[in-house]
Amino acid sequence: MKVIIAPSLIRIKSNSKSIFLAGSIEQDKATRWQDQVIEKLKQYNYTILNPRRKAWDASWEQRMDNPNFKEQVNWELDALEKADWILMYFDPKTKSPISLLELGLFAKSGKLVVCCPEGFWRKGNVDIVCDRFGIEQVENLEEAIDFIRKENYKENE
Repeated sequence: MKVIIAPSLIRIKSNSKSIFLAGSIEQDKATRWQDQVIEKLKQYNYTILNPRRKAWDASWEQRMDNPNFKEQVNWELDALEKADWILMYFDPKTKSPISLLELGLFAKSGKLVVCCPEGFWRKGNVDIVCDRFGIEQVENLEEAIDFIRKENYKENE
């Protein structure tokens, strides 16, 4: 397994499936769910694209003319486009407006698996979008990880 963390250069081996870890971060209000996913998939030949930077500075203005912020957003958009799979998790302790935006942007991509537990403030909206666009929806992170494993197995048969 290879893990690429923002803003590192995105280089995906041709023999590796890539997974973008989209979803709740929100200035560390969310659980560190990305670490759980990486741990569970470490024995597989995946390239994990993780937007959770090691050194995020919460004082950065979220403006296009801020080079650090612009670099982060562009990295995430590039990674979302390049990924074979997008595993999206909505932590009930967060609002996750950027994750909701990304859900809309990639709803028709055919590469989303979404985990939106009870208690997320816009679960109804997420459920309807997933239903409308045929997006795989699971109850918890373990099911999302299992879904990714099974899809990889199907592709390698």
